[in-house]
Amino acid sequence: MNPINRRDLLRSLSCGFGYSALAGLTTSSALAATGYTNPLALKAPHFPAKVKRVIFMYMAGAPSQWETFDYNPELEKADDKEATVASANGQGRRNGKLMAPRYKFAPNGQSGLMISDRFPNLAKHADSLCILNGMFTDSAAHPQASIFMHTGSFTFVRPSMGSWSVYGLGTENQNMPGFITINPTNTGGAQNYGSAFLPAPYQGTPVTIGDEMVPNIKNPAMSTTDQRKQLDFLQTLNKEYMNKAKVDGELEGVIQSYELAFRMQASVPGIIGIDKETDATKEMYGLNDASTKTFGTQCLLARRLAEAGVRFIELGNDGWDHHNNLTQRMANGTKAIDQPIAALFTDLKQRGLWDDTLIVWGGEFGRTPIGQNGDGRQHNSRGFSMWLAGGGIKGGMRYGACDPASGAAVSDKVHLHDLHATMLHLMGINHEKLTYRYAGRDFRLTDVHGRVVKEILS
Repeated sequence: MNPINRRDLLRSLSCGFGYSALAGLTTSSALAATGYTNPLALKAPHFPAKVKRVIFMYMAGAPSQWETFDYNPELEKADDKEATVASANGQGRRNGKLMAPRYKFAPNGQSGLMISDRFPNLAKHADSLCILNGMFTDSAAHPQASIFMHTGSFTFVRPSMGSWSVYGLGTENQNMPGFITINPTNTGGAQNYGSAFLPAPYQGTPVTIGDEMVPNIKNPAMSTTDQRKQLDFLQTLNKEYMNKAKVDGELEGVIQSYELAFRMQASVPGIIGIDKETDATKEMYGLNDASTKTFGTQCLLARRLAEAGVRFIELGNDGWDHHNNLTQRMANGTKAIDQPIAALFTDLKQRGLWDDTLIVWGGEFGRTPIGQNGDGRQHNSRGFSMWLAGGGIKGGMRYGACDPASGAAVSDKVHLHDLHATMLHLMGINHEKLTYRYAGRDFRLTDVHGRVVKEILS
C-alpha cells in the first residue's frame, strides 16, 4: 500500500471517534509482529535513583521572591531609596526606588527557615523545604523564559523536561501516559510539554480541571471489542507497510498513541475520579473553598497520579505577573496555593510517597528589588527563588542569595541548566549521558551546560 494512501486511511478510520477511540487494551499481535517495542516500558537508570517521580508546580508570570521565599532585611531597610540597577537581562541600566517586601517573614520549624507570612500552612513544613535563593536564567520575556524553564532552550524547539524523563526511564503504569500536565498555562504554549524531535509517546498529555478533564476518554459509538478489532485491522496494515519501509517514525508514533489511548479509557476514569476521596481529604486540600478549589483539585489529582505510577506531573498556575497592585494580587495568589500544597505534603508523607517524590515550585524568572507603578515589580532574570522538597533533598535549608540592591544572584548561584541536571540526577539519570541523536548531533536537556547541585542533596 502506498504510504500516503495508508495515512489517509488511518485518518478516515479515526475520524469522529476522538483520540482514544482507536486503541487497545493490549498490544495487538499484528503490531508485535513488526518488531514493535513499547517506548514507555521501564528502563534502568544510570545509577540508583533517589526518586521515582517529579511533581513540578509551575507559577506562570514569575512570582516575586521578595514577598515569598527570599528573606532580605537589607531591602526592608532600604525602602524608598533611589537605586540604579541593571536591566532585567543585565544589559543597560534602569533607575527607580527600592521597595521593601510587602509582607513580613518569620522563622519556621526547627531549622528556623524564614518564610513569608503569606504561607502559614506551607510554613508548617519548613523543615522539608530547600529554598534556592540564587536562581538565574537567560531571558526576562515571559514566553521565552517559560519555554527555557521547560526545555532548556528558547532559540530552537526542544523536548520538555517531562518528555526527557520519560524517554530516559519509561513509566511504571503502562495504561497511563508517563507525563501529564494539569491546567497547562498559555505562557510558552504547547512547547512546555511537547516532545519535539523525541518520539511522540514522550510528549505530555494535557488535563484541564473541569467536567471533562480528558476529552474523548469515552467512545459512545463502539464497544471495546469492536475497537480492538478495528485497531487490529490497522495494525495488520501497519505490519504490511513496516515490512517494506522498515522505519516510519511518524506513523509508528500514531499507532503507539492509539494503543496507549484505549488503555487510558479503562484506567483514567478511576484515577482522576477524585469524587471517591473522603470528605476529610477534600477539606484538607481546600476543595470546599472557592479560593483554593482549583489548585487544591490539581494537587489532589497529582497525588492520585503519583500513586498510579505517572513519571512526571506538572501543575499550572497563572496570574503571577505583578507589575501593579502586587500586595492584593499576591495575597490572592498565595491563598489559592498555600493550603493545597501543604495538604499534598501531608498526604504524600502519610501514604509513603514522600521519600520517592521530588516536588519543584517556581516561575520562569523573578522580580526586581525596585518598585514599579507604586505597588509592583519589574521582570528580573538575573536572580529569583524556587524551592525543592521530597526525596533526596536537604530540608530546612536556604541555598544562595540575591543582592538586595541589584536583584542579581550573587552567591551559590543555580542556573536553570543546573536545576535540570539536579532533577535528572535525583531520578538516577546522568544528564550528560541522556542524549538523543537528531539532525546529525546528540542533543540533551542541559545542552552543553549544567552541574548537579550536590550541596542541596541529602
